[in-house]
Amino acid sequence: MYFSGNSFHIDSKCKYLWSWCRTEIMEATSSKHLKVAALGRPFQLGMLYDGRNDCLIPGITLWDHNDLQKDTDETIQHNTEFDVIASDSVKDKAWALNVDASLKASFLGGLVEVGGSAKYLKDTKASKKQSRVTLKYKRTTKFRQLSMSHLGRGNVKHPYVFEKGIATHVVTAVLYGAQAFFVFDREVSETEDQKNIEGNLQVMIKKIPCLSIEGEASLKLTDSDKATIDKLSCKFYGDFALKQNPVSFQDAVNVYTTLPGLLGEKGENTVPVRVWLLPLEILDSSAARIVRQISVRLISETQSVIDDFNEIEMQCNDITTRKLISYFPEFDRKIKSFKDMCLEYKSVFQRSLSSILPLIRGGGTEECVLANILTKKEQSPFNSNKLKEWLDCKEQEINLLQVYTDTMEDMKIVASNSELQSEIFKNRDKNVVCFALTSLGEEEPYLSCLANHLKSLSASKLREPTEEDGKDVEPCEFYFSDSVSEKMKEQAILFIDFAKKLNLDSCSEFNHFKL
Repeated sequence: MYFSGNSFHIDSKCKYLWSWCRTEIMEATSSKHLKVAALGRPFQLGMLYDGRNDCLIPGITLWDHNDLQKDTDETIQHNTEFDVIASDSVKDKAWALNVDASLKASFLGGLVEVGGSAKYLKDTKASKKQSRVTLKYKRTTKFRQLSMSHLGRGNVKHPYVFEKGIATHVVTAVLYGAQAFFVFDREVSETEDQKNIEGNLQVMIKKIPCLSIEGEASLKLTDSDKATIDKLSCKFYGDFALKQNPVSFQDAVNVYTTLPGLLGEKGENTVPVRVWLLPLEILDSSAARIVRQISVRLISETQSVIDDFNEIEMQCNDITTRKLISYFPEFDRKIKSFKDMCLEYKSVFQRSLSSILPLIRGGGTEECVLANILTKKEQSPFNSNKLKEWLDCKEQEINLLQVYTDTMEDMKIVASNSELQSEIFKNRDKNVVCFALTSLGEEEPYLSCLANHLKSLSASKLREPTEEDGKDVEPCEFYFSDSVSEKMKEQAILFIDFAKKLNLDSCSEFNHFKL
């Protein structure tokens, strides 16, 4: 390499070296680029990113602002798609938003704060009696990327960033566009077929893109279709600035029609939907890096834990909203206490994830630590099968209570001893016959076991289960054996026959369960 006058010459060896270096960088960037969903986060070209905890590093860049504004490539990438999602699981929501396994783990651990359309990830059904179908709309407009002139340490204006170890990646490309999710819900009664209703919902939701173009009348909606539409509610999660969010099927059709125009004539209202991240170690070997990724198997197990807790919460909600529960305050108290303890444990579990995931990725600890957390959870009283077993037992109990109350439908039900005493006083000149269930208010060993385990949990991690956790305590250890059920049936028949013979205005108090 030499100068000749005002000319700059590169000999054949230097040319080969430069060509080899440039090729190496291009191959490295191609093979090691990390592609992640934006999830409503404000990504920009040149922004730093810490892949250990999946967070943006604002305010610090490798290049000056002016350098980032020039030498960028932009290409048009128009694409429109829509899809219908019938599942409400974390797995299917993550798929709909193009979230990979690693980013999903960070979301489950609370490391990622989502925005815009990605808030759809956080919306879960409140009840199992709720049919849900979601319409996804996605539009992409342009792709922007840094040019090769930015790469290489010699082109980095602020190399001190490498030494700080605060980031592992830099944003080198962004795909712009917008997404929207229309979440349609419908309550299902006990006499309706939920699968059949969900099938009909899917058919109706798939018609929305056609409705938005041709108008409702063109599809010749039947009376049944219109009845289905009238019972639907709608929630909207999107990257679009709407004047008013849709709350009904017709609102959704109207909004869907306007979505393309809301992006602006030149796509000025679009947001990042997907980004490409270059590992900083390619630019400088001293930079922080991701040492290891977490296995898909462990992430899948983690997802199952969260899904299980969501299912439990829905089942608790369904039980406590049954009309019969209002007559049994102690029963209601137990269900709500159980639900609160499950939510608390879920929160502790997620905090454990948030502390351990960055350490595993950064090489500070081994992946087996996460495996141990999952194992401890299943060895604890909060074992998924035990939690479900306890709730199923409660369902059986309330179903049996429903049988007795239906049988005694002409008799008054009171919910407490004070109400019973009031009835006795008001009918003091009459005979009052009472059929009492006297053990619903008793403390249950399994609930006590859950409470004791929660008290001893650390705020940041799950501990090893001990004998004090009551590993031999069964969730349904005493409820409704055949002999007890038979005895209750006999007593109920005697009570009803006795009341009929005396032709009394009987008062039946269902406050406790005596087994």
